[in-house]
Amino acid sequence: MDNRHEPATKADIAALTTDVAALKAATKADIAALTTDIAALKAATKADIAAVNERIDMLRSEFQHGFDDLKETLRDSQTELLKAFYNYAESNNERVTSTEADAASLKKRLGIVEGRLTDVERRLNTPPVQ
Repeated sequence: MDNRHEPATKADIAALTTDVAALKAATKADIAALTTDIAALKAATKADIAAVNERIDMLRSEFQHGFDDLKETLRDSQTELLKAFYNYAESNNERVTSTEADAASLKKRLGIVEGRLTDVERRLNTPPVQ
């Protein structure tokens, strides 16, 4: 079969059939090997996906924990601020109550002084009875 212009002989056809059969067997072996490799890659990919999903779940858990810590910190800050404002309001309320009591006391004393002044004016303006 070195000369391509000559007709093929039975030996040439037999050699080609042997070559084709060998190629067919090699192709089947390669396909089997590729199928095995694909199955191995599939299993490895599934394992990798499982590992990634596990990592995502772990990160989600860590993020949620950090978020919960942040919420707790904000609530603690809010509580501290409310306590501080309550203490200020309480002391301010005492001051206002004290001021109101002082004002009421002064009004009472002023009322007493006005009553005495009215009594004095009445004595001075009223002629003595004879």
